Amino acid sequence: MVITVEDVRSLYGEADSVHDFDHILRVLAVAERIAVSEGADLSIVRAAALLHDWGRAEAQAEGHDHAGVAAVRADRYLRERGVPDSEVTAICHAIRAHRFRAAPVPTTLEAKVLFDADKLDAIGALGVARAYAYGGAHNQRLWAPVETVDLARWKADGDNVEEHTPVHEFVVKLSRIHGQLYTHEGRRIAEERHRYMVGFFERLDAEVRGEL
Repeated sequence: MVITVEDVRSLYGEADSVHDFDHILRVLAVAERIAVSEGADLSIVRAAALLHDWGRAEAQAEGHDHAGVAAVRADRYLRERGVPDSEVTAICHAIRAHRFRAAPVPTTLEAKVLFDADKLDAIGALGVARAYAYGGAHNQRLWAPVETVDLARWKADGDNVEEHTPVHEFVVKLSRIHGQLYTHEGRRIAEERHRYMVGFFERLDAEVRGEL
């Protein structure tokens, strides 16, 4: 079963800069790297990576789980191409289970590979860039004091906090990702990306306060 980059490129025409086709290509590259290291089924991983955010913008606009929407679309698309049931099931499970903040959790190696690859794109230099791209698109402030970010309150009521900035995103999500990956290779890659990101936000805080 082969799905190519060109097969799915047009599916992401309406995506924002944080979840556009460049994101798909980055996730695909890292997912392939992890899959080879971990011994996962490359064809399952590749298909899941290429389809994992299909329909994200529409799903979020309508208040739906984007992973669930992508899985439904992928299921139909794959079956129309004659992909065997067992492969469709494996690919769609990986897509459904790639979210950081929602069930289901990944239970197969291929799903764990996709989860880790998708999350690795949210940390390191890329994570900082994406946080600020999103923040700029939503008129967020560049900075907020780290000590004002109430992690417990955000966990309890994340959709209704008064303010969200890239600093909030770092504290409540990005700084926690490296400790919640599944694969050995994913965790190894995350170590350096996490260090870089922590250093960036420490430096940002110091510069804002006039200390550097």
